[in-house]
Amino acid sequence: MGRTVVIFAAGSRGDVQPCLALGRRLHQQGDVVRVIASHRYRGLITAAGLEFHSLSLDPVEIVASPEGQELLAGGRSAVRFIRGLHRILGPLIARMLSEIQTGVAGADLILTPSLTFLGLHLSQYLQVPYAVIHFQPSHPSGAFPHPLLPAARFLGAFGNRLSFYAVDLASWLACRQAVNTWRRESLDLSPMSPLGPFRHVRSAPVLCAFSPVVVPRPSDWGPNVHVTGYWFHEQPSWTPSPDLLAFLDSGPPPVYVGFGSMGTGDPEATDRIVRTALRRAGLRGVLTGEPTTSDDDVLVVGDVPHDWLFRRMAAVVHHGGAGTTAAALRAGVPSLVCPFFGDQPYWAERVHRLGAGPKPLPARHLTVSVLAERLRAVTHTSGYTETARRLGRVLSAEDGVAHACRTLDRLAR
Repeated sequence: MGRTVVIFAAGSRGDVQPCLALGRRLHQQGDVVRVIASHRYRGLITAAGLEFHSLSLDPVEIVASPEGQELLAGGRSAVRFIRGLHRILGPLIARMLSEIQTGVAGADLILTPSLTFLGLHLSQYLQVPYAVIHFQPSHPSGAFPHPLLPAARFLGAFGNRLSFYAVDLASWLACRQAVNTWRRESLDLSPMSPLGPFRHVRSAPVLCAFSPVVVPRPSDWGPNVHVTGYWFHEQPSWTPSPDLLAFLDSGPPPVYVGFGSMGTGDPEATDRIVRTALRRAGLRGVLTGEPTTSDDDVLVVGDVPHDWLFRRMAAVVHHGGAGTTAAALRAGVPSLVCPFFGDQPYWAERVHRLGAGPKPLPARHLTVSVLAERLRAVTHTSGYTETARRLGRVLSAEDGVAHACRTLDRLAR
């Protein structure tokens, strides 16, 4: 008899889709899989054949809010990011925890991100095993710093390792009061001290849902840390529109430009910058947005699966989210990454260091002249194209979902 596996898919679509890839494979193996996510993704989750439990929290609406825009403006500052996240989530966290508690009812195995050590609390409450999911390298190591604290590398291995504990501790302290109230009043568990969670999570299973080709596994990660490879969610039944097929057939491969759920202070100005830069670089473009704004050299599309679209592009310009970065690398096309905040600058730097794209262009520095220059570089530098193709072949041959399932099979059968 299969398990009931509950996956907490916090965040935007780029965080949800890998969880669907894993959930579908577990379901095919006989498990009942329930995904806790924003109500925005109900259709996506149920279409994958998985159970859905709704969160009233909507990450897209949060990013579009004034507080969300302020968070984006913080760039790579870990302090501003954690403070901003707490300011946004603080009034919502009690409701979110209650919704999650309802969603995990009957679970035999819980999979969560590391946020507030959520998996630990739920595991203690239900007395079932849990595993942590990382979409970026967030487990302590002396080999590199936490993606949110890159300056720690100047302190060497000690500073690198300390940066991970600093981020986890700051996140925990920001939410500790609300979480401890929840533990005491709803979970019937004792409150935790400032350092309490760290004594429990050292050996917890960790699934790193990225490729060792993109992030080589450091030698100081223990056997509980599994670098599985990426988890890609395919949508084989999706059919492209006639307009999209006709545009692709009408000229050379275009450049995709899209920033996912990220917003800008002035979307119309950003759109003008992108279109003008494409014209200056002599390139056709595929943008995300309102299709009626298309013109001869720019097609504007709605929801198009990245796995189908990206491999038909000359290059991809994106925000550097973990999921979008993975899709672009597997497609075998070079990327220009325009990061906004959080871990996006980390992925932008990884793409550049791997040789699959030019130097990152932070979104707040977007101008017509600089973007046109980078567009010419990403589409006309043979080294970027060759490296991207090589990485694409390697990533296409990996099966990160199978690796993750084998790991989970040892936890609760």
